[in-house]
Amino acid sequence: MHRSGATMAWNVFKFCTALRGLGSIMILLVLGVVGVTYYAVVLTNYGPALYAGGLDFLSAFAILILFHSLLVMLLWSYFSVVFTDAGSVPPNWKPAVDEERGEADPLVGSDFNNVAPSDPSNQHIRFCRKCNQLKPPRCHHCSVCGRCVLKMDHHCVWVVNCVGALNYKYFLLFLFYTFLETTLVTASLLPQFLAFFSDGEIPVTPGSLATTFLAFVLNLAFALSVMGFLIMHISLVAANTTTIEAYEKKTSPKWRYDLGRRKNFEQVFGMDKRYWFIPCYSEEDIRRMPALQGLDYPSKPDFDSQ
Repeated sequence: MHRSGATMAWNVFKFCTALRGLGSIMILLVLGVVGVTYYAVVLTNYGPALYAGGLDFLSAFAILILFHSLLVMLLWSYFSVVFTDAGSVPPNWKPAVDEERGEADPLVGSDFNNVAPSDPSNQHIRFCRKCNQLKPPRCHHCSVCGRCVLKMDHHCVWVVNCVGALNYKYFLLFLFYTFLETTLVTASLLPQFLAFFSDGEIPVTPGSLATTFLAFVLNLAFALSVMGFLIMHISLVAANTTTIEAYEKKTSPKWRYDLGRRKNFEQVFGMDKRYWFIPCYSEEDIRRMPALQGLDYPSKPDFDSQ
């Protein structure tokens, strides 16, 4: 039995190590898809159409402007997720007040044995035995990163990073702009894709046609898959929960952090509307909304009395 447990731990360790090793490969894969798409849309199809004049010029110009605008936002959001720390527990972090004991002095020493972290809706002080430190509310340990992550949603191999309190907004914007971009590319390349199956003469080289075909298939696949993830995360934001919390609270119908859709949305995107669709926050939002820092979250005032 002991040997089986050790084998399982070793397998998990190798799996987490493999995920960490995928880092540069996944980034190169994303950039590769972007490169193929750019070649098919700009260099092969709609770039040359700018010299045609008339309606062809106008339609090509409109598509290229929208394509490049969405591409800039997509890449900005993507690298914001990649290079933004999802949020780690500050060294020697301690809660300001122990709500369970009504004391300013938090749980220490043998009190950790009484901590019950299984219910995500409770306010018990939690302790991570892997990191050997206290855990703020809604914080979870990531086995891939090897640390506790504030308001952890999941570890994403596509962004080579954890998605948590400080970059969740950027991840959602990445999904949003990826969906818009891939949908635009799919629609704009559809005529060329259908021409691939026609009996008429195709006025492009076989290499350009193959690139267009590949770009269409890739973008259609990404559009459909990202749409599913986007719908799922929109529902999570509306309920002010994360992927991990949604799984954990299946048996708990009450959720203390659900403050209504408007406030739930603002806890992720901030209160300044000018920043809602760009991967950054206003200084005022960061200063006045502790929830954006991942350490403190408002809850329903009448939750405990329900």
